[in-house]
Amino acid sequence: MEDLLKEKLWFYIIHNNPDLMFTLQDSYDVLGYLNEKVNGIKSILEDMLSEGTPQYIIEEICLNVLTEDLKPSRFLYLRSLLSEEFEKTYAAFQESGILTYEVINLIESCQPIFEAIGFTKENEEDPTLRNVLIGQIADYLS
Repeated sequence: MEDLLKEKLWFYIIHNNPDLMFTLQDSYDVLGYLNEKVNGIKSILEDMLSEGTPQYIIEEICLNVLTEDLKPSRFLYLRSLLSEEFEKTYAAFQESGILTYEVINLIESCQPIFEAIGFTKENEEDPTLRNVLIGQIADYLS
């Protein structure tokens, strides 16, 4: 079950937080990160297994806990802003195969904004945050 959770967590990271994926790969710490995360939920996992909780419920609950600090995804948010507000640039990045790379660069460029304003589920729809990030994306692209 632990290996399955590590696989599912890694799959989640690849699709929602590729910036983290590249950081972990660059530091050769993928396995260490996954082990640490899964070890952090062992008590929950063991309790549910001993109670006979169905596997699909265990997976869902554990993955929600494992991915809690990875949500919301800055990568998905900035990619969405890029596609909505800078359609031609988005299409050009996508066509040339550099979309993921450029969105990861945008995350770094927008880091001070994310730190100053914060980025949580509660303020993800905040128009001020959106507008400030759109401005930063425009600066990055120019």
